[in-house]
Amino acid sequence: MLYHSPQMELEGRVAIVTGASRGIGRSIALVLAAAGADVVCAARSTDASPSRLPGTVDQTARQVEALGRRALAAPCDLRDESQVRALVERTMASFGSVDLLINNAAVNYRAPFVETPAARWDLVLDVNLGGSVRAIRAVLPHMIERGSGAIVNVSSGAVTDARVSADLGIIAYTVSKAAVEKLTETMALEVEPRGIAVSCLRIESPVATEGARAVDPGGDVSAWERPEAVAEAVLWLATRAPDQTGRIVTVGEARQEAARGG
Repeated sequence: MLYHSPQMELEGRVAIVTGASRGIGRSIALVLAAAGADVVCAARSTDASPSRLPGTVDQTARQVEALGRRALAAPCDLRDESQVRALVERTMASFGSVDLLINNAAVNYRAPFVETPAARWDLVLDVNLGGSVRAIRAVLPHMIERGSGAIVNVSSGAVTDARVSADLGIIAYTVSKAAVEKLTETMALEVEPRGIAVSCLRIESPVATEGARAVDPGGDVSAWERPEAVAEAVLWLATRAPDQTGRIVTVGEARQEAARGG
């Protein structure tokens, strides 16, 4: 088995993972399943309506089931609040709870700010920030009712280096991820008294995903981070939620703390 958690730390838990059709999201879904969670795989790409990149929520759900866990393939456009609400309602009807929400889904648009159409800017902010907000808004009532839950948002090292952001032409993406980090910090303070933890994983280095390979098909990604490493960091945050609430942790920091037994 590619993914392995010797302690099944999430047995009996139900996780929603957005952007789960491929790349980091797919790896997160499989790592959580290997740790014992049942997984709702949410994204727009399905077997019936695939995108130009490989991977669908149906394929990921089948891989989760192959690990011995229950899975739900849930097509969802995070820009549509009614679809996000329906995603959570379907999760509750199928599994009876939502214990974990992993806000991983994101889009990017590379161009200098002055050449970025307003519609593209709005799309990046609406998916990366707005999608996370809608998902949190939809799951919170259920987590509050249970008095427990964990939310892990995913951010980027681009927020720490304006020069890199400008040089790569990813200002809209960077702004959206900076907002996600601030959302994490403030939301954590608001819901901690309700027993809910909110944390953020900042991916500080490039990750060898299908999307990254598509942008630069001939590029050398051998030194890049693997999606599985990011997923393991998400698992570490999710299983140590009460102690990590409000924190923004990099993949490297999560790896180091896990190695120390933290």
